[in-house]
Amino acid sequence: MKRYWKYIRPYLSAFIIGPLLMIVEVAGEVMLPKLMANIINVGAANHNVPYIISMGGAMVATAFLMMAGGIGGAYFAAKAAISFASDLRSDVFGQVQKFSFANLDQFSTGSLVTRLTNDITQVQNVINMALRMMLRAPGMLIGALIMAIMMNAQLALVVLAVIPVLVVLILLVIRTAFPRFDYMQKKLDALNSTIQEVLTNVRVIKSFVRGSYEEERFAKANEELKKSSLDAFKVVILNMPIMMLLMNATTLGIVWFGGRQILAGSMPVGDLTAFTTYIVQILMSLMMLAMVLLQSSRALASVRRITEVLDAEISLSDKDCAFPEKTVDSGRVEFRDVSFRYYKENKEEVLSHISFQAESGQTLGIIGGTGSGKTTLVQMISRLYDVDSGEVLVDGINVKAYSLKHLRDGVGMVLQKNVLFSGTIMENLMWGDTNAAQEEVFDAARAAQADSFVSSFSDGYLTELGQGGVNVSGGQKQRLCIARALLKKPRILILDDSTSAVDTATEARIRESFSSTLKDTTKIIIAQRITSVMDADQILVLDEGQIVGKGSHEQLLKECVPYQEIYYSQMDREVSAS
Repeated sequence: MKRYWKYIRPYLSAFIIGPLLMIVEVAGEVMLPKLMANIINVGAANHNVPYIISMGGAMVATAFLMMAGGIGGAYFAAKAAISFASDLRSDVFGQVQKFSFANLDQFSTGSLVTRLTNDITQVQNVINMALRMMLRAPGMLIGALIMAIMMNAQLALVVLAVIPVLVVLILLVIRTAFPRFDYMQKKLDALNSTIQEVLTNVRVIKSFVRGSYEEERFAKANEELKKSSLDAFKVVILNMPIMMLLMNATTLGIVWFGGRQILAGSMPVGDLTAFTTYIVQILMSLMMLAMVLLQSSRALASVRRITEVLDAEISLSDKDCAFPEKTVDSGRVEFRDVSFRYYKENKEEVLSHISFQAESGQTLGIIGGTGSGKTTLVQMISRLYDVDSGEVLVDGINVKAYSLKHLRDGVGMVLQKNVLFSGTIMENLMWGDTNAAQEEVFDAARAAQADSFVSSFSDGYLTELGQGGVNVSGGQKQRLCIARALLKKPRILILDDSTSAVDTATEARIRESFSSTLKDTTKIIIAQRITSVMDADQILVLDEGQIVGKGSHEQLLKECVPYQEIYYSQMDREVSAS
């Protein structure tokens, strides 16, 4: 509760006023049956029309007060619940933004989406319901019970006998429902993950004609969610008829015993009418409490899942930051005996004893087979992952000594998977520098060989991109991502196989532009094509997480067998193709 107090405190007045206004409605509900009994017992029995009119006027005034209290209570309850959920959602989203890649590996994307939407909505709905029922249900229960006892203590014993049965039933329902709701939310995670994966990769699915397979996979996930939902809601479905049966049986008992008292002349007719209403109010208030508690059991499952995200220990942070104001100046990169594993329980290392230096302004090429650890290696520079052992230094300082913001500000990355966002091309490019002048954007696009095709669009740089940049080709997407990174003017630029969809002539022009636009920037190029790194000042050859060759193209061609194999196999293919 202490954790969530911060979301209550700013709206404390709404949290208090809402339930208090509901008490006004409760007071009216408790008073109305008594006023009605007076009309029957006194006004109707004695044919006293003025008394009937005065009591009727009191009932109308009470009804208006109830309406005002109900509307006000509902408004403040909704305001408190929605505001609580909004602030909580912002914090959960902010926490996810802080997640390292290692943290993101712990939660599926679909699960995080569910927690940010469905789970928080469940909590919001329960808070809204609780604020409306928190004082209303107990107030009605107590008020109606007191009035019933004052009116006829003997008949009230019937109700007092039923209440313990209802309480036991409510507790059994909650105990049964909680684990089922938790399981249901996990199945909702799985369904969301399936939907997201299908929608993200719909082009691949269509190209491989795998639509029917994905439909079957979705149907399976959907069926599992349906079964888990039915298992959870069976409890709710069963709960309501049983409670209604008890309520109706109690009402019949009251009418039976009350009718006998009327015939005996010991109870006025109006009192039986009012008493029956009070019994309904007592049992309805118990049903309200049951629904609140039942929904709360579902919300508790959601709260636990939300808390898991908020409590997740961020594996990368600024806690060891020795120089919070330090920025990347020259861009010199050094790895000292670096080893790394994705999962700490695994013995096999993804990178093993990596050591090299890249001086400021130099171009470092990295080449190797699939799964050799090339991408993992460069992700250590901007601390997307932290090393298990050894050190990564930038400008002679361990990357952990920088603040994450200043370190990543100094590093520009064009990842293997090129990502563009919904919006215009200009908006996407200005991710690199939100304050860049228009001419700077054009210069970066020209350097990345993107200006020519962007200018050919009817709307130019104001062309709207679909989600993920679906309306540009793979090569165009790569060049836009490179332009975005260039606009950042980084001290270290990392290109992770980011020209694979570009023809060799265009790639050569991009590399040539670096000599003028990025003269003092350290450039690290990961490539599959050996022609992409042949002109680098230094080339690293990786194999199974280890450096098996290091040097210039000429040196490696003489001394490094794996490099020779890559070179001659690619050259032979080019000769065969020509």
